Amino acid sequence: MTAAPGYAPRRTLPLRVEIVRQFKRRRTIAMFGLLLALPWVLVIAFQFGPQSSDQGPSLRISDLATQSGLNFAAFALSVSANFLLVVAVALFCGDTVSSEANWSSLRYLLAAPIPRDRLLRQKLIVALGYSAAAVICLPLMALLAGTLAFGWNDIQVPVTGEIIPALDILPRFGIVIGYALVSQLVVAALAFLLSTVTDSPLGAVGGAVGLWIVSTILQAVEALGALREFLPTFWNAAWLDALAPELDWSGMVKGASISITYAAVLIAVAFRRFRRKDVVS
Repeated sequence: MTAAPGYAPRRTLPLRVEIVRQFKRRRTIAMFGLLLALPWVLVIAFQFGPQSSDQGPSLRISDLATQSGLNFAAFALSVSANFLLVVAVALFCGDTVSSEANWSSLRYLLAAPIPRDRLLRQKLIVALGYSAAAVICLPLMALLAGTLAFGWNDIQVPVTGEIIPALDILPRFGIVIGYALVSQLVVAALAFLLSTVTDSPLGAVGGAVGLWIVSTILQAVEALGALREFLPTFWNAAWLDALAPELDWSGMVKGASISITYAAVLIAVAFRRFRRKDVVS
């Protein structure tokens, strides 16, 4: 059987079309609105909330948040990385294929015809792009809000209390954001896999978030010993090592290796399963 004149698989479902489709969805606008508003809500909470009693200097990351814009950005990332950013990434990646199946438009996309691997690849690229934008925009907005509210001062390191010049730590803040992106790859890949399994977007998103929460709980079980290091959430806070007086790569390297490995396996399973999926049932 010959292809129709002018048909080229590589031209089906252009990225710009999928980007615009996803951007126009209300959940995209609502999620980015929430991520951009959260730092300002935290600023208001610190500015107008009741002050704690003076019990001596505290070196927790939450108590140092008002020391500088960089301290505030680090605090905002720490409180959002384990849930809000997880939900955002799961939403963008878990709503890819399952939403098309839920709307009964998946069979028509494949009948266009769009090759299955290309359909998944285009949707995954766009979903990862929006996920990256979500992870990046929150700490950058927090840096802006914190700087305006608390000033551009040198950063005070949690736990040790050491002072590091802001210009020296600023390049490391890029490492922090980069590691946060890598650590969320597991959530993205898991949500994407579940999106190819179910036709319920809520099920795919909820399943990815639920399994991430289970991993978080298991890492607190000390009886597991060294096995906890293989959980995708164990190294989630390793980015704090980038803000230490001496940059320590060991935790971030281990965490990035585990995240990338899990993500690669999950995405490969998603592609393999979708090639055999019955889309007309």
